[in-house]
Amino acid sequence: MKTDIILAGVGGQGILSIAATIGMASIANNLHIKQAEVHGMSQRGGAVQSHFRLSSHPIASDLISKGKADLILSVEPMEALRYLEFLKPDGWIVTNATPYVNISNYPDEEALIQKLKGRKNTIIVDADSIAKELGSPRSSNIVMLGAASPFIDLPYDSLEAAIKEIFLRKGDKVIEANIAALKAGKAVADKR
Repeated sequence: MKTDIILAGVGGQGILSIAATIGMASIANNLHIKQAEVHGMSQRGGAVQSHFRLSSHPIASDLISKGKADLILSVEPMEALRYLEFLKPDGWIVTNATPYVNISNYPDEEALIQKLKGRKNTIIVDADSIAKELGSPRSSNIVMLGAASPFIDLPYDSLEAAIKEIFLRKGDKVIEANIAALKAGKAVADKR
């Protein structure tokens, strides 16, 4: 068993929380993990990407070769497009529909979404709207993790347990909001 994931987004969108949740769930399942350095975090709004690898066997490298990723989990659509060359032909793209427009030459939103939809296995989630409907706009990253959960070789319950542990010090309301976000994202993926 192994899953190679490219996590992509923009600084401040919660990529670290996604990685921490997957990492904690992996460790709870006695899996090996490697994560490459996350780029762009020092600047809110800067591009962020991370290679995250989990496996039942030891992992030699923390980097994913081009054409070998099982999943691109992106909280921003242009960032999903940026890393397509890493995705294997039958890999999955799970991306947020809402762009983070912080540059003057941001691509046309409709053309961007159409290009992503041109890939075989793509799920585009309006995570921002779902999180707002749940009353927790800051949990859109966890909505995205829920939507990607069927493509990560981990028991779903392990992700819920990891969220409980990660957000423990923030209290029950925050934990409940993030569990609801995870479930709502998974419901989107389950409808595919």
